[in-house]
Amino acid sequence: MEKGMQLIDGNGKFNVEGLQDLMTTTEFAQCGLSYSVVAIIGPQSSGKSTLMNHVFGTDFKMLNANKGRGQTTKGIWIAKSSEIEPFTIAMDLEGTDSSARGEDNTAFEKQSTLFALAIADTVLVNMWCKDIGLEHAACRPLLKLVFQVMKRLFQPRKRTLLFVIRDHTRTPLEFLETALRKDIEKIWATVAEPETHSSAALSDYFNVEITALSSYEFEEDKFKDQVAHLKQRFFNSNSPRDLAADRLEVEPASGFSVCAEKIWKTIKDNKDLHVPDRKVMAASVRYDKEVIYFYQDVRNAKRKQLELNALEVVRDAYVTMLEHLSSNTRKTFKTELEQLLNEGEGFVASARSCARSCLHAFDQGWEDAAIRQSEWNASNGREILTCDMLSEIMAICEEQLADVLADEVQSLFEAGETDTWLSVRNVLESKTENAVSEFSDAVVGFKVHRSAIDTKLEQLRESARNVVKRKAKEAAAAERVLTRMKDRFKQVFNRDETSKSRFWFREKNIDEIERNALSASLKILSTMAAMRLDKLTDQIEHLLFSSLMDESGDIPSSQRTGATPDPLASNTWEEESNTKQVSPNDTLLTPVECKSLWMEFKEDMKYKMNQARSDQEALRNAKRVIKIVVGVAGAAAITAVGVPTAMKIAARPEVAAVLKAVTTWSLAVLKYIGMDVLETLKYLGMDVLEMLKDAVRSLHPHIVAIIIALVTQQSDWRQQY
Repeated sequence: MEKGMQLIDGNGKFNVEGLQDLMTTTEFAQCGLSYSVVAIIGPQSSGKSTLMNHVFGTDFKMLNANKGRGQTTKGIWIAKSSEIEPFTIAMDLEGTDSSARGEDNTAFEKQSTLFALAIADTVLVNMWCKDIGLEHAACRPLLKLVFQVMKRLFQPRKRTLLFVIRDHTRTPLEFLETALRKDIEKIWATVAEPETHSSAALSDYFNVEITALSSYEFEEDKFKDQVAHLKQRFFNSNSPRDLAADRLEVEPASGFSVCAEKIWKTIKDNKDLHVPDRKVMAASVRYDKEVIYFYQDVRNAKRKQLELNALEVVRDAYVTMLEHLSSNTRKTFKTELEQLLNEGEGFVASARSCARSCLHAFDQGWEDAAIRQSEWNASNGREILTCDMLSEIMAICEEQLADVLADEVQSLFEAGETDTWLSVRNVLESKTENAVSEFSDAVVGFKVHRSAIDTKLEQLRESARNVVKRKAKEAAAAERVLTRMKDRFKQVFNRDETSKSRFWFREKNIDEIERNALSASLKILSTMAAMRLDKLTDQIEHLLFSSLMDESGDIPSSQRTGATPDPLASNTWEEESNTKQVSPNDTLLTPVECKSLWMEFKEDMKYKMNQARSDQEALRNAKRVIKIVVGVAGAAAITAVGVPTAMKIAARPEVAAVLKAVTTWSLAVLKYIGMDVLETLKYLGMDVLEMLKDAVRSLHPHIVAIIIALVTQQSDWRQQY
């Protein structure tokens, strides 16, 4: 009997034989007072049959959504619950507000609803969550009429009125419950009280309960879990004794069929539940002058309803028009603002001017689209438009700030000075506050809540920090850091304090210069090891220097021998107390990566340092050779011609013979010295000439005169030969 039987058909005929057969088949008549009746009412196609089947294990016919949303249940059907104890009868009623019966043919839904309230212990009122607060969809008129008739026809008897909110959305259940209870109390209070029950309260007739269910179509698993919880309200909810005590006004099960038939007849005979009289009907379909002599309240209500219907027809078009107006205004604002900025206009003045003109245009457009008969307004659309304008202004501020920060911060990282992060923080703070000030000034005239402005300002500050973090991560790429370390090493190693090129004379301390160059390079590595935007101190530089350099600039011997654990064999920067000093989010290069970069850097610079030492040694040899050459050349000249004669050679043509002999001998000496010394002399350039001068000055004045003459005649000799 889970499929049930039709107790009352769509025409209102009571099925006496069918009910008697059900009572016999299910042994209902033997239950005494230990039974319960549960009914469900609500709009058509709201899932009433589905809910009853899931809760009570019945098999009522359900809506097939694939075939449309038409009427499924006609009349009133009842069935025995196969899953609830004590014995429970489930009643499934035809849906209210059905198009199948027409707009005005509501007598049956009123009668069936009153029957359910009169005969059932619990009545489930099935309603959509979105319909709460509506007039007809929330069953307000129906409940009002049924409450009124129920007070007059039946004695107070406690029954449960359980409102089931279907397709529950985000609105908290407590809010929905408060609204529903207020509505129900208000409806009950407006119902005229019969003299016999003038003091009856809603609580004398009903226990009002409210629950909510998720969407069966889109959240089926969640729906079933909630239904299982709902089922516990009915399962063994009353012992037979308690049930009998609460049902003093209820017929025993053996008399249920007679009682139900009698109640239905009483309801059917009540004229208040039938179709309105002629004047009410006329007032519902005529207009103004034609209905001047009919009921004014009905006439006004109908006019109001017609206006509402007409407004509903144009509402979608109105909303679409406002959306189009808002979209166009937003695009115009963006285009005009960008155009003014490209022309060199000030940001604050441009933003204010564009916002003022665009909002004025929007207001005018809305006034043209306004419908006098409605209470619609564009305040929500204007608020959304204003927020969109704020977002456009924010985007421009973020873009401009990002461009300025990116260039300056990148330059600071590439410069690699000792106070790099202090400079970065100063630039970040200065440029960000300028942008915040500009944005605040630009939106002075915007009518939005201060919290919205504050949110945008925080977004701007966070965006600026993200730009710096991005540039820091780019600058901390291994290849970039290695390149800057090499450049800094070459700068310190190859040039002196005045930025002049170094020449590796004997007095130059290459070891000291090398240590200074390595130290400068290691400072770049320590600078790029972590982000320092929050003015927090760390020991990264100290750890790197103590671990990677000793007095000679090499790796400390303690690490080479493995005497102590390597502090750089970690992926996090830690203090001695083993507490993390630099968070992973702020780490740019881990200790392991720093050590690896340093090893690669030292290997790449090894040739440069060895070359400098070779050059210094070659320069020493060259200086000695030059002195020898000059001395030998002078001695040879004196030996060949004598001092007196040598003094006169400069003015005689015969000097060419002596010059040739000395030159040939000098070339032989230089060939003997080797190409390495010659390359060194070529590399040294003007400094070699200075050394030659020093060497020449140390010779005898007579020899100086001879050499000068030889050099002078050498030019003539080269021209001749």
